Amino acid sequence: MSLSETVSEIDHLSEEQRECIQNCTRATEVCEWCADECLGSEEMEQCARLCRDVADIASLHARLMARDSDYSGHLAEACADACEDCADECESHDSDHCQQCAEVLRDCAETCRSMA
Repeated sequence: MSLSETVSEIDHLSEEQRECIQNCTRATEVCEWCADECLGSEEMEQCARLCRDVADIASLHARLMARDSDYSGHLAEACADACEDCADECESHDSDHCQQCAEVLRDCAETCRSMA
């Protein structure tokens, strides 16, 4: 079952919440990839650190939304902030993985802001 199919099965979620969960999951995946690509380069250390932070925060936020946690709204703002900071960092690098990461993070930040 795909993520979209799984998320669509959760009855209590609005369409906006479903989109946010999907964006958080995409952000988690792209940040893990970007951080891995940055390893070994001293100039990419901050990028890798921010990506790892976003991956953890976005993953947790998606899980909290899926279980209708009272804390998901509070974490939404932190997730949006982290996504924006990481996207800014990624955009400062020319590598394809950073540019792709920044694009996904902008979408995630936007949907998380709407959940805050």
